[in-house]
Amino acid sequence: MSISRLPLAVVAPAFGAALLMLAAPGAAEAHILQGEAGGFLHGFEHPLSGLDHLLAMFCVGLWGAQMGGRAVWSLPIAFPLIMVVGGMMGIAGVPLPAVESGIALSIIVLGAAIALVWRPPEWLAVLVIGVFAIFHGYAHGAELPTAADPADYAIGFVVATGLIHLAGIAVGLAFQRLRGGELSRALGGLIGLGGLYFLVA
Repeated sequence: MSISRLPLAVVAPAFGAALLMLAAPGAAEAHILQGEAGGFLHGFEHPLSGLDHLLAMFCVGLWGAQMGGRAVWSLPIAFPLIMVVGGMMGIAGVPLPAVESGIALSIIVLGAAIALVWRPPEWLAVLVIGVFAIFHGYAHGAELPTAADPADYAIGFVVATGLIHLAGIAVGLAFQRLRGGELSRALGGLIGLGGLYFLVA
């Protein structure tokens, strides 16, 4: 990864949040903190409260770092932006079957991709994570608290997701320098096994 690309990965969460605010002008006037059920904080906490969500989002950053090149930042930018679409579907009550299974499969597939050092074309990698982003976003949107502002809530979970991606990128870039990337592969395998647990459970 070149130094010139690093800032793009760092600003991914802010980029997603900015697009959301442009799409929802009223969000700028909303109260960001809305009590226990409220807006930004609840949305920010949601991806951190479920291990299944956290593992999948961590894998996106880890896989991007393993693939290298543009994928280091394109995957972590694409995932939260597409996740917003799933979130809107969940808020609107659009039917989406097997959401929990889709989330569990995302952990299995992404963990396996890392373990097997799968380096598909960038467009295919974005397509894969995009499908899973719909399921993750849907789960966030469907669990939107009644009292929460949808725009603030969405911005919160996009920012938290971006930070989890950054953690995955940091770990992935560090592990790539150790033992030829074997640690990344081992971590991917363990995460994939965790996905099997969630699928069965």
